[in-house]
Amino acid sequence: MFSISRIQELLKPLPRGQFDRLVAQHGNDRHAKGLRSWDQFLTMACAQLNDRSGLREATVNFNTQKNHHFHLGAKEVRRSTLAEANAKRSPELFADVARSLMAQVHGGERRSCRELLYLLDSTSITLKGRGFDNWTLSNRTCHTQGLKLHLVYEAGAQAPAWHSITAPNVNDRDEGVRVPIQEKATYVFDKGYCDYNWWNSIRESKARFVTRFKKNAAVTVVASRAIPSRAKEIVCDQVVRFAHKSPGGKRVNRYEKPLRRIEVAREGDSPLVLATNDLRTSAVKIAELYRDRWQIELFFKWIKQHLNIKRFMGRSENAVRTQILIALITYLLVVLYKQASRTTASLWEVLMELRSTLFTRPAVQNELYRRRKEREEAFQRMQGGLFA
Repeated sequence: MFSISRIQELLKPLPRGQFDRLVAQHGNDRHAKGLRSWDQFLTMACAQLNDRSGLREATVNFNTQKNHHFHLGAKEVRRSTLAEANAKRSPELFADVARSLMAQVHGGERRSCRELLYLLDSTSITLKGRGFDNWTLSNRTCHTQGLKLHLVYEAGAQAPAWHSITAPNVNDRDEGVRVPIQEKATYVFDKGYCDYNWWNSIRESKARFVTRFKKNAAVTVVASRAIPSRAKEIVCDQVVRFAHKSPGGKRVNRYEKPLRRIEVAREGDSPLVLATNDLRTSAVKIAELYRDRWQIELFFKWIKQHLNIKRFMGRSENAVRTQILIALITYLLVVLYKQASRTTASLWEVLMELRSTLFTRPAVQNELYRRRKEREEAFQRMQGGLFA
């Protein structure tokens, strides 16, 4: 009896035909003689799922499952060939694979009636030492040497919806303006993304934003709103306009519509000063939306703890970007697997289950268990007849 393994179930959202079309589009297998991009991806994804941190561990782990290679359409992988593929082949193939899976994860969310909440932030990935210094020293900052991962995280699906990998000296605001804005969605970000003209483009796209004013933001108060007695954390709720159309130099502020300015008290610290174009929702709800921004910080912590984007199998920029992207793809595949199985287990529990049963065939195991129980029950009936 044939049955697909767990890893084949996990890979269902990524059909081989679709993957091969992307490979042809990017030309990653044009000069490949031994290792194909599919084998490269499977080996690196299995390394993420099985918590392998080195090339030798990754290849040995994958090659010990030779009896599964035929059904996966894979071949045995050599360590030196995998190292060369990671170093020389374009990581943009895996960036497109990640975008395809993001579209699948968020397809159901867009069809649902629930309001979409997008959280925008970035995290730094430190890369120092031999091999890394060759390409990271020139664009390092006083705080970071390495790369920066920019993400839009959809809170409902608990998965990334957009990503970008840049040098650490790229300003968050410069990547933020590249984010595609979806109508009727809410975008939450911190004051590192302060760009009044970008805020205006979000408003013109019929979306909401919740962020923070900078200390030097020049605004004039149009009206003050009453604060409900139960909203003890709200210090003030005001409707404001920007005071200057030309902030300085040749810059022009195109945001001419009114904004909300909400001060939220913090224990032992100065109040948070929030800015939003939502003039209807209560101040308490706006404060809760900004508090939800912490979810993307937890996501960054999760992938750094449970997937391998801190220890790298190669020291070239291509190898590092490839490993980060395959870690994102692995996360998205686990999310889709969890959605398909409709389990109530946490994502960590699903990952642990996959980690321990990745190459097992559940249907076969269940059938063998059923047959063994039938034999045991038949044996017990025979024993009862002998001593009756």
